[in-house]
Amino acid sequence: MKHNVLRYCVPFIISLSVATTAFAKAEDAPATEEEQAATGQLEEEVRQIPTTSTADHSLFKELQKDFATGPEVTKACLGCHNAAAKQLHKTTHWTWAYDNELTGQKLGKKNVINNFCVATASNWARCTSCHIGYGWKDASFDLSSEQNVDCLVCHETTGTYKKYPTAAGHPNYEPKKWPPKKGKLWQPPDLKTIAQSVGSPTRDNCGVCHFYGGGGDGVKHGHLDSSMHNPAKELDVHMDATGLNFSCQTCHTTGGHEIAGSHYATKASDDRGIVIPGQADQVRASCESCHGSKPHSEEANNKLNDHTSKLACVTCHVPEFARGGRKTKMWWDWSTAGKKDENGKPLVIKDKQGYDTYHFKKGDFTWDSNVVPEYYWFDGEIEYSLLENKIDDTGVVKINKIKGSYDDEKSRIWPFKVMRGRQPYDSKNKILGVPHLFGKDEEAFWKSFDWNKALAAGLRARDIEYSGEYGFVETEYYWPVTHMVAPAENALACDSCHSANGRMQNLAGVYLPGQNRYRWLDIIGMLIVLTSLGAVFVHGFGRYVASRTRNGGKS
Repeated sequence: MKHNVLRYCVPFIISLSVATTAFAKAEDAPATEEEQAATGQLEEEVRQIPTTSTADHSLFKELQKDFATGPEVTKACLGCHNAAAKQLHKTTHWTWAYDNELTGQKLGKKNVINNFCVATASNWARCTSCHIGYGWKDASFDLSSEQNVDCLVCHETTGTYKKYPTAAGHPNYEPKKWPPKKGKLWQPPDLKTIAQSVGSPTRDNCGVCHFYGGGGDGVKHGHLDSSMHNPAKELDVHMDATGLNFSCQTCHTTGGHEIAGSHYATKASDDRGIVIPGQADQVRASCESCHGSKPHSEEANNKLNDHTSKLACVTCHVPEFARGGRKTKMWWDWSTAGKKDENGKPLVIKDKQGYDTYHFKKGDFTWDSNVVPEYYWFDGEIEYSLLENKIDDTGVVKINKIKGSYDDEKSRIWPFKVMRGRQPYDSKNKILGVPHLFGKDEEAFWKSFDWNKALAAGLRARDIEYSGEYGFVETEYYWPVTHMVAPAENALACDSCHSANGRMQNLAGVYLPGQNRYRWLDIIGMLIVLTSLGAVFVHGFGRYVASRTRNGGKS
């Protein structure tokens, strides 16, 4: 029996040892050319452990060459990330279109009108410097093209990649001045180095567009500007660069390149509770998804949690917007554009801080900082005035209308930046105008300063015939305020609202103790107090008299 065991086991053990040794040698051996080709990686150690990716892209063979254009970089990216462009093509960031299920409206950048630069149609090459693609210079842009996706704008980590402002999403591939002729010389980006740097998006990637919307730093939103690249705790408790240091994706969660949280469909209230791993819905683009509907601890004022059924968190925790040292634009009057100075040169006027208060291309502006928001009931539904909608030009036109009321359990009191201005419209057809602003052609307003030509070209780009008659109408645009969240110690105090001139004094459908006074209610209240005091006095006096009577008149 013993000899039989040895007969079978010894050869097996010897074979196993040989195989193990061979495997170990194979692991230590350098990769063959075929193996390197399969992985696409150079035979080098990782030079520096990446913090925003699981791969050192500087070692990939596909990224070792000099790239002439952005689309060439994208082609190399798609060699490995072969589904990325297809995913991106389904997103609003790519299509600039959004179908609002609540209102049935077709929204998105390419469909809506605003009171900043008004509309994208006929101004594509200028507007699409903030598009995540290359080459959208007119309405014929191929939205199905995979190589036209710009991977770098969201994923580069060098901080040196930027799109040229009038190149339809491309960077400049040769030295070029901006502004043209008299501006600073922009050197072409080193696409090879930039491509090798790619990683997860940071605040800087998102901020390249979102901090500068509307034509400049902090112009559009008021709660997003360059101060949010590296904010202090007092400016934003979540993005505090030395504290929690949230990226945008911490709240605007992603999946398949789809990013949660759109201002076209803001979630005014969230009854899901705290989102935990394993739930089907992992979207965190609301305060309640992390803090719940009763966010205040037992040590805090016990009345605070009673407010969450009527107040949005940001109502108290964003006391002012544009408070990071940058002003935001609050008024834009297009009707005054085109002026020249006494020497016949285009007129530009700046304030002491260097902000344009008048620019011959765009008209008059008003800027402000540390702005107290306006407060309105909001249920998350916003209806837009689109080109197919007639406007009432006898008053102020609301480009977007927010809905909500005290009686609606999903409505909350929300803070808003309300952008106001005066802009062109077709006074015969009663529709908002689409001015063709940018371009070298004679119809471009910044070339001819002829509103009739500019409006005819802009409306034609949206397949609408211009009547030939125009005017200017005052407009309002409502932006929900969701960033620049202050820490608890800097949030609003009770008397910010519960006082004679409180913040909610113009809000309809709400009674606030300390702010609102009703004469009849004051009279009733005073009568109750006086009656109560009188009753106490009568009761006390009666007991005193009764006591003296029982004691024979002695005290």
